[in-house]
Amino acid sequence: MLSEKLKECGVVGAGGAGFPTYVKAKSTVEFMLANGAECEPLLHKDFELMCHYPKEIVSGMALMMEAIHAKQGKFGIKEKNHEAIEAIRPEAEAKGIELATLGDFYPSGDEYELVYSATGRLIPAGGIPLQVGCVVNNVETLYNVHFAAQGVPVTRKMVSVSGAVRKPKSFWVPVGTPFRDLIALAGGATTAEYGVFVSGLMMGTLTFDEDDVVTKTTGGLILLPKEHYLVERKVRPQQARNRIGKSACDQCSYCTEFCPRYLLGYEVMPHKVMRTLGFTTSGAEHWSQWGELCCACGLCTLYACPEDLFPKEACDDAKATLRAAGMKFTQTRPIQVHPMKESRRVPVAMLLRRLKVEDYEVETPFEDIDHAPAIVRIKLSQHVGKPATAVVKAGAVVERNTLIARVAEADLGVNIHASIAGRVSAVTDKYIEIQSK
Repeated sequence: MLSEKLKECGVVGAGGAGFPTYVKAKSTVEFMLANGAECEPLLHKDFELMCHYPKEIVSGMALMMEAIHAKQGKFGIKEKNHEAIEAIRPEAEAKGIELATLGDFYPSGDEYELVYSATGRLIPAGGIPLQVGCVVNNVETLYNVHFAAQGVPVTRKMVSVSGAVRKPKSFWVPVGTPFRDLIALAGGATTAEYGVFVSGLMMGTLTFDEDDVVTKTTGGLILLPKEHYLVERKVRPQQARNRIGKSACDQCSYCTEFCPRYLLGYEVMPHKVMRTLGFTTSGAEHWSQWGELCCACGLCTLYACPEDLFPKEACDDAKATLRAAGMKFTQTRPIQVHPMKESRRVPVAMLLRRLKVEDYEVETPFEDIDHAPAIVRIKLSQHVGKPATAVVKAGAVVERNTLIARVAEADLGVNIHASIAGRVSAVTDKYIEIQSK
């Protein structure tokens, strides 16, 4: 069965979520949706993947459609990406898959947005696409499905490196490759001091650790000068964010009015969550519930707020508070799309200007690099579910594709394989390190 091969070969959501794909392959649904929207500013690896590997991507989609008995397949892709459309279209048409063209808006790649755009269906509040007869997979995930069906495990990752680098580009690297290798492959940084945004400016993380490594969910790296507006905002301590928000939020509600989930009809109201910053011993639990259904897209914090406050981070804290208290908010009113939804979409071009990164918006052309890192550190937890357990010991000699960590059959998770040939130099409860031959 395909689902068994996907677990064995370690296929997970490559778009960032890391959910084990074999679980989706066990479903029975009406729609199979490919997510090629790639709406994070400055990341272009999915575009390059669609241009160069259309046959493999569509093959993986067809395999998923067969496994889940889908009656229809729809390929979500931005209308502006003409090259990718021309590459995908003949392959998709040959397998009866329809293109669902999307506008250049953020966050058009959000699952809730894509399902609504492609099918007109609204996922239940706090729910998943499966509940409305849909399965959604990122295009790189589908590429991996194609090879897993042939018994080839996931051992490399497509990434794009952009921002303050000399040669922005996209390329494959072995899973576990250090970030410093990626930066070097992109010609090095153009500034002495910089921060590295991992997998996006909006929903990614900021690091200064170049020894951190690529996982199965890494979308790419974006380097920005250390003094850049986005780096300075990201490193601001939570206590300072809350203090500023408590004193400066004037409840204009722009954060809510531009929230993509609110506009779809979900009860997400960041401006109400911001009120909790002013509470002391009572009331916070009630107002925090308006952040429960937040998708953490960051649009409220980085685009909508005229005071440069942190409503998304307030929602993150609210969700943590609710979990700690054992509370779960349930939307009771019917989901109804806001009449102003289409008028309040945020074009990526406007977002780039707001983020002060329009000068970094350049192509990241694919380069077929055969990179052989001297050492890889493969994390045992790079997917949703339980971490894999090492099945090799320090000193073992492994080849690329060798199974090095396994997840129990009954547990949610996937197996992990060696991404290079070499000798296992370290095994911990967090990672397996391999030095190349």
